[in-house]
Amino acid sequence: MASIKKRAVRGATWVLFGYGAQQMLRFVNNLILTRLLVPEFFGLMALATTLRMGLELFSDVGVNQSVVQSPRGEDPTFLNTAWTVQVIRGLILWGVCLALTVPAANFYGDPNLLPLLPLVGFTTVLDGVRSNAFFTLNRRLEVGKLTMLELGASVLGLVVMITWAWLSPTIWALALGGLAGTLCKTIGSYCFFKEPLPRWQLDRESLEELASFGRWIFVAAIMMFLAEQSDRLILAKLLPFSMLGVYTIAYTMANIPRKLLKRLSTKVIFPAISQNNGLPRAQLVRKIQRQRWPLLLGSGLGVAIFMAFGDLVILALYDDRYDQAAWMLPVLSVGIWFAVLFYTHSPALLAVGKPVYNAYSNFASLLVMAVGVPLAYTWGGLPWAIAIISLSDFFPYLVSLYGLKQEQMLCLRQDFLSTVFCVGMLGVMLVLRYGADWGMPLDLMFETYY
Repeated sequence: MASIKKRAVRGATWVLFGYGAQQMLRFVNNLILTRLLVPEFFGLMALATTLRMGLELFSDVGVNQSVVQSPRGEDPTFLNTAWTVQVIRGLILWGVCLALTVPAANFYGDPNLLPLLPLVGFTTVLDGVRSNAFFTLNRRLEVGKLTMLELGASVLGLVVMITWAWLSPTIWALALGGLAGTLCKTIGSYCFFKEPLPRWQLDRESLEELASFGRWIFVAAIMMFLAEQSDRLILAKLLPFSMLGVYTIAYTMANIPRKLLKRLSTKVIFPAISQNNGLPRAQLVRKIQRQRWPLLLGSGLGVAIFMAFGDLVILALYDDRYDQAAWMLPVLSVGIWFAVLFYTHSPALLAVGKPVYNAYSNFASLLVMAVGVPLAYTWGGLPWAIAIISLSDFFPYLVSLYGLKQEQMLCLRQDFLSTVFCVGMLGVMLVLRYGADWGMPLDLMFETYY
């Protein structure tokens, strides 16, 4: 058990390092490519990537989660079946991409999509044939090896993009750079990891287990995609595109810690709990609480700093056109705390084989966004709509609390105490800010709307 804790700490360290390095690479990438390529290329690439991601999430059957959670996760028959399902899924997704190419090009009125969508969609085939090491290493909490491979693939993709854009500034620099990175990951998964080579196999018992666990992962992935994209889709109808761009700046920054939490949840917390899910519930809950405290306290301090000083970062980095994002960021940051609570305990439900609650949680978030945001905008304007978007993280947390209570894994007292700590730290930060005569985070909102 001690080794699991040690591997979890080491895995969390690697996730933090990998995420930070990925963000830095992405920043350098954007800084260079925006000077070599015209903005239209980034819009086209964003559209093609969104369509591919939508297809992937709408067909996510939870193969990776199944291997991590299942007692048969190291069984060659089970792994071969999981790999075969992954390969079939990748081929089907590429076929769907091919089928959507002409309709999408006609709908958006851009012939560049005709060759672009099949090329971007081919990454699903490359992802499908990668080694089982992506399953087994995640299951064993050997995150460092995966992180280094992903970073190496990102660097290669960056080099291909920049070189191609320098020699030929076309959209193919973006498309082929992404394809090169994916190809690097797939080849590297066979060359750098000493895992048995997978082979084609469809075992009936394994398929039944994958289907039983994966059907709710499938539903949860669809709900997650719709919930995560619905804010921009709805606000695009309510706001001028200039204000939508301002909101996107604030949302992107607020989403950085949320993405980090999600990565920690899937790559470290979920595998760690899965390896302990045979323990009696009371003992398992005590272990979860002990390991959860440092993350909650560190996140509480970070969220408090983000809420208290995030607006100053916006004002320092962007020109006057983006000033309104300064008050949006502190409002959106409130939801980060509920995401902290959710992502640090919801993996327990997945680890004990109850993915249904994840589907319900994502549906709750989607429902709040689809109904609450238009109503809030109608009644109170943009500040109320932004507040509902932020609070949409609260409702998945409530659903997960219900599931944890049903499974006798509730940590409500820990949630309450850590929330008090976060609010207390926020109070301290605001007092320091007021003493420095920097105003308050929402001053600009009140000046503009009230």
